[in-house]
Amino acid sequence: MAKKDEATVMEVDGDKSAAGEQIIPKFSINVLQLVKSAQMQHGLRHRDYTRYRRYCTARLRRLYKSLKFTHGRGKYSRKTITESTITDVRFLHIVLYMAERAWSHAMEKKQLPDGPNARQRIHLLGRLRKAVKWATLFAQLCAAKGDSRTSLEAEAYASYMKGSLLFEQDQNWQSALMNFKNARAVYEELGKYGNIENQVLCRERVEELEPSIRYCLHKVGESNLQTSELMDIGELEGPALDLFKSKLEAVMAEARSQQAASMTEFYWLGHRFPVNNAKTRVSILKAQELEKDLHGSASDSLPAEKKLAMFDKIFSAYHDARSCIRNDLATAGNAENVKDDLNGLDKAVSAVLGQRTIERNQLLVAIAKSKFTKQRDDKGDKVTKPEELVRLYDLLIQNTSDLSDLVSSGRDRNPEEVTLVEECVIKGTVFRAERCFYLAKSYSSAGKRAEAYLLFCYARSLADTALEKLQMTSNPDQALIKDLKVLSNNCRSNSCIEHAAGIMEEEKIPEKLSKRVSTISLTGQEKKEDKVLLEMLDVYESAVGDHNSKVVPRIERFPPPFQAAPCNPIVLDIAYSSIEFPSLENRMKKDKKGIFSRLWR
Repeated sequence: MAKKDEATVMEVDGDKSAAGEQIIPKFSINVLQLVKSAQMQHGLRHRDYTRYRRYCTARLRRLYKSLKFTHGRGKYSRKTITESTITDVRFLHIVLYMAERAWSHAMEKKQLPDGPNARQRIHLLGRLRKAVKWATLFAQLCAAKGDSRTSLEAEAYASYMKGSLLFEQDQNWQSALMNFKNARAVYEELGKYGNIENQVLCRERVEELEPSIRYCLHKVGESNLQTSELMDIGELEGPALDLFKSKLEAVMAEARSQQAASMTEFYWLGHRFPVNNAKTRVSILKAQELEKDLHGSASDSLPAEKKLAMFDKIFSAYHDARSCIRNDLATAGNAENVKDDLNGLDKAVSAVLGQRTIERNQLLVAIAKSKFTKQRDDKGDKVTKPEELVRLYDLLIQNTSDLSDLVSSGRDRNPEEVTLVEECVIKGTVFRAERCFYLAKSYSSAGKRAEAYLLFCYARSLADTALEKLQMTSNPDQALIKDLKVLSNNCRSNSCIEHAAGIMEEEKIPEKLSKRVSTISLTGQEKKEDKVLLEMLDVYESAVGDHNSKVVPRIERFPPPFQAAPCNPIVLDIAYSSIEFPSLENRMKKDKKGIFSRLWR
């Protein structure tokens, strides 16, 4: 009997232990989706790591408070999170956001304007080590308390953090490569399962990790990747690529510095100007590299937005070079030879900057022209107005005038400078013709036929003049000749259209005038079809014409119609002269006479 009771107790204990093992929860966290949504909603869409770090701090405070896991008042003593502590999934969130906060703090130091100095770099590496520490703890806790998918994602997250630390340390590239490859392998497998959103996120993470892996292979020596290919990879976007981009910028700056050491002169229109300042050489080389990409064979496939961004970088580089040159001029002293060289270099850089400005504005004109002929679609794209093109051509005329004045400012000009001045004059005439054409378009849309006709004729004469000058040059631009011929034909056709439209409107003036006179009445009553909106509010009839037509809206009549008004009686006007009014002398103040009366005035 005792043995039976003992067996029963053992069975009950066994059932209790089995039930206890079944009750142990397995938490599930979609780590990548949680991290990505937090990053995109709180600053990293615009690379604002400060905002994201503050969000992580606030999120941790809310988690501590909701779990009643605060560290107490007075002396601070952190409560550790272990496997036995985790009774809620929010404990795992605490560890994850601790890693994210440390990582975002490191990236915030990385994004400083002048780059982190030695002390800040030590702090940056320390924060990355903290991120690795918390990410490793997160992976260990998820392995014990999370399901298999959560554990796998946590391992990939920890591998990415370890790879980022090694990547930033510029040490042990093989270990960094292994960590990045492990993370990529996990995300590639996870991208095959789950819902569509999760698959897209995993594929994006794989694409973000690929540049870092290729750079590590390049540093290890297992890849023959060129610097230009690295630049193409650096055009991708994503928070995981920011470390790679900063490393790439450092590599490019180092390469430019090495190349600048061999650069001693700047060539421009047959002149050679010595470049002695290292910063000036680096800025000029940076601008020249961007110009090669902009005018290279693959430039036709580049979108307009990317070209405009490249122009902005070119302008920034040349402005930096000019500021360095002018600082050297200020400190040159009385050395005339040095001043002459620096002035010539300043003029050359300013001229190249002017040429790039003209190219950028021509690109803006091409974009505006592509939208000028379009109609409004369902997306509501803005259609270019002719006034906007007139403004752009004003800028181009001013740019060519400034460039011509700058190049012709020297006393002894060589043939290349003379040729450039002649090209500026021809381009100025072309831009004036284009401006006149779109100004005529503006007058035409306003219904001013005579002004539009004269402007079209003047634009055609300017285009023909520019065409003659261009054909007389030694090496004419065939594309520009074709554009001028098209412009001349357009001016001719539009002037004929405006002439015909003006004659038709002149012919209709007497008819319209007689129709308006016939509808005038002293009572203000007119035909129903000529009624305005305020006179037929009870009838559903449109008083506004089509947006493409030029019909005047019939809201209220102007000038207002004649109305009968009563006049004053004529008798009152005549009676005024025959009325005898009473005398008011007894009410008037009389003057006092005498000696004493003068004292009391």
